[in-house]
Amino acid sequence: MPRAEPSLSSAAAPPPIECRNLWKIFGDRAAEALRAAKEEGLGKTELLSRLNCVVGVADATFSVGEGEIFCIMGLSGSGKSTLVRHINRLIEPTDGRVLFKGEDVGALDEEQLRHLRSTRIAMVFQHMALLPHRNVRDNVGFALELRQVPRKARAEVAERALHMVELAGWENHYPDELSGGMKQRVGLARALAADPEVLLMDEPFSALDPLIRRQLQDQFLDLAEKMRKTTVFITHDLDEAIRLGNHIAIMKDGRLAQIGTPEDIVTNPRDDYVADFVAGISRLKLVYAHTVMQPIDAWRANGDGDLEGAPVAPPDVDLDHLVNLACDTDLPTVIEADGKAIGVVTKRALLRGIQGRSEAAPA
Repeated sequence: MPRAEPSLSSAAAPPPIECRNLWKIFGDRAAEALRAAKEEGLGKTELLSRLNCVVGVADATFSVGEGEIFCIMGLSGSGKSTLVRHINRLIEPTDGRVLFKGEDVGALDEEQLRHLRSTRIAMVFQHMALLPHRNVRDNVGFALELRQVPRKARAEVAERALHMVELAGWENHYPDELSGGMKQRVGLARALAADPEVLLMDEPFSALDPLIRRQLQDQFLDLAEKMRKTTVFITHDLDEAIRLGNHIAIMKDGRLAQIGTPEDIVTNPRDDYVADFVAGISRLKLVYAHTVMQPIDAWRANGDGDLEGAPVAPPDVDLDHLVNLACDTDLPTVIEADGKAIGVVTKRALLRGIQGRSEAAPA
């Protein structure tokens, strides 16, 4: 079944994170390059050759809902890590705004910015930079120590965080005694111990072996479900983005090529670049019955046959489930909601869905 969409606590509440027309251009002539990009429509290659400026982020606009996992992905150099570092102002934008719960991050003074980074937004990097001379407990509680939380209190918080990432019993060990996956979990526990409202995660699992990586993805999904932390997750791996994200943003040359749910991205790529990205992705766990079904009224109007004895499924089951039903019968599957038939999935529609095509698409 598809993951539940995040919900706002109030219809009027601003989203936790919002970026508006954000630009980052590196180089001595950045202001001139910005004008050229806006007024002449020059792209990344032209700005580099003409003005020796590098476009990191180009006119990025998006928002992240409360409790959402928002994945930003792209090839190396696409701008995804540059973009996420604007959220907590590790990088200053050339133009545009970043809002945290409606508050302009660019307008914060130094003290307010330190407070934002230490208490409200936590960041998890690919390389954890654990302090080698401190044990696991003290590494996890380090942010609390900087806030001058008493030692006993921060030890209790650290131990709870370690329990959440399944490292209970490792409190007194040191980083050089841990595996790579364990170090990543210590880094995640350190971020959770600070109890931030938002997590920024910059390719935290990319250096790990595939099996350990998947285990940490499972653990992160479980924690996300329990804690409902708003998360921006950077990755270059589309499988990881699809597995974790409520929404995915695909970047190319500093621009957001497409933003959508995993199903949107896979079934309705906006352009050839996105289509190439998703070409090898299996649709079995991503596309749902409501996407490939024919409305029941159309089925009946066409007189396409008797549905007596046909299997029944809800609209939010995936193609994998529909394949299992189709294996046991020659009849189509009836899609029901609230006890009422609303659509039909034929075997032809099922096969087209697996291909990522609609019924109208050419073979």
